[in-house]
Amino acid sequence: MSEGGVSHPATTEIPISSNGEPRQMGHDKALEQDLQQVMDAGPDLSESSAVSDGYEGNLKGVLQQSGFVKGTPLTSPSPTGAIVAPSQTAASRLATQASGGPPHLPGAQVVETTQNNSAIATEDGGRGVALEKLELVKKWSVNTYKCTKQVLSERFGRGSKTVDLQLEAQIEILRETQHKYENVLRLAHELTRHFSLVVQTQRTLGDTFADLSQKSPELQEEFGYNAETQRLLCKNGETLLSAINFFVSSVNTLVNKTMEDTLLTIKQYESARIEYDAYRTDLEEMSLAPRDAAMMAKIETAQQNFQVHKEKYEQLRANVSIKLKFLEENKVKVMHKQLLLFHNAVSAYFAGNQQQLEQTLKQFNINLKTPGTDKPSWLEEP
Repeated sequence: MSEGGVSHPATTEIPISSNGEPRQMGHDKALEQDLQQVMDAGPDLSESSAVSDGYEGNLKGVLQQSGFVKGTPLTSPSPTGAIVAPSQTAASRLATQASGGPPHLPGAQVVETTQNNSAIATEDGGRGVALEKLELVKKWSVNTYKCTKQVLSERFGRGSKTVDLQLEAQIEILRETQHKYENVLRLAHELTRHFSLVVQTQRTLGDTFADLSQKSPELQEEFGYNAETQRLLCKNGETLLSAINFFVSSVNTLVNKTMEDTLLTIKQYESARIEYDAYRTDLEEMSLAPRDAAMMAKIETAQQNFQVHKEKYEQLRANVSIKLKFLEENKVKVMHKQLLLFHNAVSAYFAGNQQQLEQTLKQFNINLKTPGTDKPSWLEEP
């Protein structure tokens, strides 16, 4: 044991400098003396109130793992060769880190407070959205229950139903008309499909007659007449197909767009009627119950709900009446034009009046597609 309290190991080791060469013993002895003086003059860390017992044990373990012998003072030579003693503030920070506590950083408390406020705001926002969705689900459930109850009551004859006789009759006529027009549209599609096959067959037959007229000199004139007739019929048939396709397109728009739009409004009107009757029945049942404070509050709420659904029902009923009126006018105008077109085109075709058939298409502004122009030739493609 040396005078300064530094114990030397039992084995002898050759000190090595940073460049790999043996260091001078005089330099080591001088360094030891300087370290001993600093240790005697420096503060006693074991008596400092800033260093805990746990930190002291952890610090000793770190020093031993770092290669320092037991009893080496907590000092380190500076780059200039001077000895710097650790301060109590630094020791306190090291003790806090060794004991598992967070380091003290400037502004850490402000950042933590900001993060907590952000987390609280996010949580409150999520809770508000969840409560709003829950309220919507609750309203939807109550409304669905009331409407289902109303529908079952009407079906079994126990509930009353609000009926507008004139409007209901117009709605029923519209549904029957749509069904009949759908049948006309289906038959027109079938006529177009079959007649297009006839025209295609006539075109093929005319080409065959023309080929035979070239290869059969004895029947060249007869095959030529028939080839010309089939080509004329094919041309007139394509003109008739254009007229029928225009008729089909117009009727399809009337049935599947105009009528369907009105029927969609009618479905909304019927749903509003069921809601109106459901809340009306609910209000009537509450009015028959004994009147107390709680019941009066419920009656007031039911009265408000009933008024809301009544306004919705009346508004949709007015919309349905207006749409039915405009639909009837539009239907008459469209079908008058399309039926006239269909009649004139079919009559002119089967009468063999090519001029009248072409005049009919011009009258209704229908462009006749020239055969073979639907798809360009591969030579014309870029």
